[in-house]
Amino acid sequence: MAKHGAFLFTYAFFILILSMSLLCKAIGHEDRKPYIVYLGSLPHDELYSPLSHHLHILERVVEGSSVANALIRSYRRSFNGFAAKLTDCEREKLANMEEVVSVFPSRTYQLQTTRSWDFMGFGETITRNATTESDVIIGVIDTGVWPESDSFKDEGFGPAPKKWKGACYGGKNFTCNNKLIGARFFTSEEESARDEIGHGSHTASTAAGNAVKDVSFYGLVPGTARGGVPSARIAVYKICTLEGCTGEAILAAFDHAIADGVDIITISIGPNHASPLDVDPIAIGAFHAMEKGILTSNSAGNNGPEEGSVSSVAPWILTVAASSTDRRIIDKVVLGNGSTLVGSSVNSFSLNGTSFPLIHGKDASSKCPEIYAGICSPGCLDRDLVKGKIVVCDMFGGNVEAHKAGALGSILHSSAPDVSFVVPLPATGLSNQDYNVVKSFLNSTKEPRANILKSEAIKDDDAPIAASFSSRGPNQILPEIIKPDISAPGVDILAAYSPVASVTSSPEDKRSVKYSILSGTSMSCPHAAGVAAYIKTFHPDWSPAAIKSSLMTTAKPMNGTSTFPGEFSYGSGHIDPVKAIDPGLVYDASKEDYIRLLCIVLDEAKVRHISGNNSTCPKDSEKGSPKDHNYASLAANVTPMKPFTVTFHRTVKNVGLANSAYEAKIMPNPNFDIKVDPEVLSFKTLNEKKTFNLTIVGEGFPDGSHVFAELVWYDGTHSVRSPILVSSVGN
Repeated sequence: MAKHGAFLFTYAFFILILSMSLLCKAIGHEDRKPYIVYLGSLPHDELYSPLSHHLHILERVVEGSSVANALIRSYRRSFNGFAAKLTDCEREKLANMEEVVSVFPSRTYQLQTTRSWDFMGFGETITRNATTESDVIIGVIDTGVWPESDSFKDEGFGPAPKKWKGACYGGKNFTCNNKLIGARFFTSEEESARDEIGHGSHTASTAAGNAVKDVSFYGLVPGTARGGVPSARIAVYKICTLEGCTGEAILAAFDHAIADGVDIITISIGPNHASPLDVDPIAIGAFHAMEKGILTSNSAGNNGPEEGSVSSVAPWILTVAASSTDRRIIDKVVLGNGSTLVGSSVNSFSLNGTSFPLIHGKDASSKCPEIYAGICSPGCLDRDLVKGKIVVCDMFGGNVEAHKAGALGSILHSSAPDVSFVVPLPATGLSNQDYNVVKSFLNSTKEPRANILKSEAIKDDDAPIAASFSSRGPNQILPEIIKPDISAPGVDILAAYSPVASVTSSPEDKRSVKYSILSGTSMSCPHAAGVAAYIKTFHPDWSPAAIKSSLMTTAKPMNGTSTFPGEFSYGSGHIDPVKAIDPGLVYDASKEDYIRLLCIVLDEAKVRHISGNNSTCPKDSEKGSPKDHNYASLAANVTPMKPFTVTFHRTVKNVGLANSAYEAKIMPNPNFDIKVDPEVLSFKTLNEKKTFNLTIVGEGFPDGSHVFAELVWYDGTHSVRSPILVSSVGN
């Protein structure tokens, strides 16, 4: 009987496998989708051929199609993997192979879109190591670049650094020079590294563009546009089109940038939400960059102020939030009753006259339901009804339809009144309160009229404040690693642009500019990359973790924010370039430290493939917690309403004065007690390391609560500051 049962089970299993195989064969080419197959580090074997290996793997799983047609690209310069068009069955077979770390869809990622440097105390006269700065190469993974821009001219530059191993494969009519030393493109639709969107030129010039005088946007915010390290070199890797940026192209750019020899990578791109580390192409690429001593700066995301919206969460990445500067661009609306309202937009137009008729979108449409007409949805406004009038729209995006319909101007309800976006016609965005004032005036006045003035720049003494759009923590993948890490200027940033790119999202806006104003964590990310490169010029031997630590522990405490706790908005604070070159102490971390962290979230076989060696993970009881990773901020989750004791273990390296002593200072919190052991760290030599424990004891607090404290190591000169965040999280 037992034998009969075993036979039936074996037979049933055989039929299942056969059915799956037949099903896979039945699925046609049309059902294939692009996937990334990540294999970890490259083997240390001179005879190993990545491409041959990748083709061999595909031969084992691909059904009914040639392997050559299935393979999209092979990653073989800096890490191991490939992208291929696969059916669901083929993907599943690959995922079960022992040598495969992960298989995941090649999703489409989105772009996360001068005074700023002065605001950070980083003026043109700052002390620089010019010779070393000229040897620094920043890799920009983005939409390409406009090579003829003044920001990328090479006057005064010598040949590329000897360490440079890249090339200029920019496509037709694209020329590199001694400033823009490299270009590659990974977009199948556009066979050129030329920027036709404007985003890549903007981020590249923000990080390392030349100092270009007398720049403005139609007379607004005039001044000198420059990057953080104007003498540094730039290499661009184009991966994005107007449709977005694919995961397989992101990994291809990392693969080449690492092997080309860049020092810092800036990538202002990301998904709408965080992904596990082994299926996140930016996290994967940045890990292998870290292995080679390259720090990756990545935008936090533009999905704020929603909690948990930060999309860049890997601990080896510098995740950058966006904040304001002390220059704010405003636009005033003058109502017919004499009231003046202050709005936000980059409006370069002047209306010829004193006032003009107002009409609400819902009253200017004969073809859309009232709710859609009210927000001025595409195709809703009647040209005859808006001619010569200012249209009032319930959503900021209504400015595009108002412009298309031929309206004279537009007053808009803005969900982000702290940010000024370029508009295609005289228009301004108002806060909810001020917008309601306009609607009340509109409804209570027989012949309502208004005027919209040209934008102007004013001083904002409350800056820096986290931008409303900037994605917030907590970290959804590793809650005990605070993300974002720091904040940098990302609101109303003037930088280089593509003259063939649209200035706004309105197809009817035909203006062409060489420099434009953009906002987003896309803008803050290259600011941080520029500062990281600046630190690199003074400390070329520092690890990516050391550079990152110096940025975090010297960051300035931020002003108030509408989102609590603030650390989820801006991390350790606002970037301070001058202090960052002399942090005193650093929280360093090596590849091995990150491998130990990966052991907590991945199985040992995957970790071994990623590390490229015979790494072994501790047993479950000895794996520890992500909170003990040697990070420059400290975070822990505790059970709601229960007493708790949490201990952090940290090691700091002395990079300040050889003979020094640091005393621990705690900014207390009444919700718990904090003790540091030892309370004084004494150093006798440079690069000497000291370990300390920080223990928090509390009585518990309600579910969903977050309590904050602060640790500062102080030697009389250096203040090494780390935020402490304890969150109460239920099951």
